[in-house]
Amino acid sequence: MVFREITEKNEVERLSPYAAKSIQTKGREVHEEKCAIRTEYQRDRDRILHSKAFRRLKHKTQVFLFPEGDHYRTRLTHTLEVSQISRTIARSLLLNEDLTEAIALGHDLGHTPFGHSGEKILNKIHANGFKHNEQSLRVVKYLEKGKVGIGLNLTFEVRDGIVNHTGRNKPSTLEGQIVKLSDRIAYINHDIDDAIRANILSYNDLPKDCLKILGNTYSERINTMVTDVIKNSYEKKEIQMSEEKSFFTNKLRKFMFENVYVNKKAKKEEEKAQYIIEQLYYFFIKNKEKIPYEMMKIEEFGLEEVVKDYIAGMTDRYLINKYLEIYVPHVWK
Repeated sequence: MVFREITEKNEVERLSPYAAKSIQTKGREVHEEKCAIRTEYQRDRDRILHSKAFRRLKHKTQVFLFPEGDHYRTRLTHTLEVSQISRTIARSLLLNEDLTEAIALGHDLGHTPFGHSGEKILNKIHANGFKHNEQSLRVVKYLEKGKVGIGLNLTFEVRDGIVNHTGRNKPSTLEGQIVKLSDRIAYINHDIDDAIRANILSYNDLPKDCLKILGNTYSERINTMVTDVIKNSYEKKEIQMSEEKSFFTNKLRKFMFENVYVNKKAKKEEEKAQYIIEQLYYFFIKNKEKIPYEMMKIEEFGLEEVVKDYIAGMTDRYLINKYLEIYVPHVWK
């Protein structure tokens, strides 16, 4: 018995007509024999989960650079929260939960050390610019090593959801659209939680009209937003919020940008972090022999692209240690 076929049959019979069924996937760039147990989207989820890039997310900044507290979000915990919210919505709408989870787990694999601060400086100094969603796609297509060589060889639908989770382009599947909206729901709310913990904000600073409509607590706001998405997307060809909830969600997001994401206290180490990234970028351009052997795809991608890939893949602490190793004199023992 091929257990995968049972799951595929269940998807066709049980899921919404608007769901992306794994048996109907547009497929992989390189052909592979199918698994006897897992569907194509389940295989993609597992490949992302077991990748080195996924493990590195635990030591990458979400908002607060190199925090000492144990309870601040990292890029990994953000990813897991996005996955949980996305799966809840997908399950309620009878959409493909496996595809949704795969996209959610992979959406931030390309994020730099020190979060958007690192993204900003790489976008400035790298000739081709830098966007973390495009780098996430690059990680799964080229940089991670899978069964067929370079890249994880993921299905079209997962790759599409990853690269379009942010920006103006809309994912081609409803599952991808869920992740795009869940990403925003997750970071708005957990960043409020972290900002209050860091004394950047107090509860009384939050816009009262937003709290009245969306909820006073972290869990209330997420429940309001998720419930609203489900109610307004059920049996529809688009994932969306109501006009009212969307308005106040965007207002709360704007408040966070003005009071947290550009806050001097929250970003007090940003200049140092960006300086380190810039110095290492130009160091490796001049000293390509110092780049690890497994990253040396210069003939294929070009030196600047390889250096960008190397730095973008670093964790916060690896970046700092690499800078100290190169630029700070060692003590004689």
